[in-house]
Amino acid sequence: MKKYAMETTVGIFLVFGLLCVGYMTLKLGHVSLLGDDAYPLFARFTTVSGLRAGSPVSMLGIPVGKVGGLTMDQKDQKAVVEIRIKKGIKVYDDAIASIKTEGLIGDMFLSIDPGGGGKLLEPGGIIIDTQPAIDIAALVGKYAFGEVKKP
Repeated sequence: MKKYAMETTVGIFLVFGLLCVGYMTLKLGHVSLLGDDAYPLFARFTTVSGLRAGSPVSMLGIPVGKVGGLTMDQKDQKAVVEIRIKKGIKVYDDAIASIKTEGLIGDMFLSIDPGGGGKLLEPGGIIIDTQPAIDIAALVGKYAFGEVKKP
């Protein structure tokens, strides 16, 4: 009888340990099983160099979502960015999406100026006004080789 009690105790701890590992995997991987608490928006850029799926999205300096994915529109020759915005955050159709860098050589993130003068964007809406990232390396190269003219 003691043998089975010990095996049962070990089995319970093993199952509990596996549940803890599964929970931490979902939490650290930012995966949701019961539904998504974000809605999609889209933005078209001429270039998205440095931006990748999972990059943070901020509005007024506050994290409000992440980049869901990057695709290319072959017809218009534009990069299409899927933006996953937390529910409850309002973005208007006159919003401006811009790609920015954290520091001089940091990771890229997407910054949204929410607008406010137009209509509210529905899920799946498109942010029309966009600004691509500034290529710091190209600017430094131009300055170093004297291609930048002084005013």
